[in-house]
Amino acid sequence: MGICEGRVVIVTGAGRGIGREHALAFARAGAKVVVNDLGVSRDGAEAEGTPAEQVAAEIRAMGGEAIADGADVADFEQTGQTLARTLDAFGRVDVVVNNAGFLRDRMFVSTEESQWDAVIRVHLKGHFCLARHVAAHWRGRVKAGEAVDARIINTSSGAGLLGSVAQGAYSAAKGGIAALTLVQSAELGRYGITANAIAPAARTRMTEGLFGGMMDRPADGFDAMDPANISPLVVWLASSASAAVTGRVFEVAGGEISLADGWRKGVSVDRGARWQPEEIGAAVDDLLARAVPPAKVYGAR
Repeated sequence: MGICEGRVVIVTGAGRGIGREHALAFARAGAKVVVNDLGVSRDGAEAEGTPAEQVAAEIRAMGGEAIADGADVADFEQTGQTLARTLDAFGRVDVVVNNAGFLRDRMFVSTEESQWDAVIRVHLKGHFCLARHVAAHWRGRVKAGEAVDARIINTSSGAGLLGSVAQGAYSAAKGGIAALTLVQSAELGRYGITANAIAPAARTRMTEGLFGGMMDRPADGFDAMDPANISPLVVWLASSASAAVTGRVFEVAGGEISLADGWRKGVSVDRGARWQPEEIGAAVDDLLARAVPPAKVYGAR
């Protein structure tokens, strides 16, 4: 038996790249998989085939169970239909893996409103819609007296944790996803639902060409940027074995898994009374002298 035997998993953006590897890994682990993908180009601008159906067919050819879903993850009504199709096909849902996204990279001062809106919509709202429907379903089951062992697994990014030059909208959305994960964990734990996020580094349509030769396949040996390297952590987080883990952001690349250490209160100074503007400079100098220097933004010199 696989680690996710019998569990029903919805994976968004599962037609290509990391999402495809998640879907295949879940099938190998015994899960029934809903393969969601809108089938659009790297920038989300136009349709490019039917990758969701192709991955679902690949899973069925392996002897697994899968259905394809073409909902827009940032459309609240369509994602409600995704939940309904999942329940019709499999009778239950145990895990949501929010993975779908695209890039429209521009320097901040050159970013157009439409580009900003599109990126925030698919990443941040796209992490809200499906999870909101499914979380309400799980809460309803609990209120009806059933036990729930459910998972939300979100996809943030190093850009969301540290920032990334020419990726203002993407970084803002991915940072928002990390914060949303913490809120979901705090609010939903009482219902048997955990929420965690990953910040993956792998070779995909979104990363090829952005990092020079870093994403190239090696001639031999371990391929550290293979997107399949990301999925084992996601499969484990989706399993019953991870029930005690929630509210965490894991960075994963190659064979390395690390816990991201998020915002927390750092060094401080307390005057015990209201500050005068003229006093602030010396106080800030003292704080900066005692603080841990911030990590550099990706792409910054």
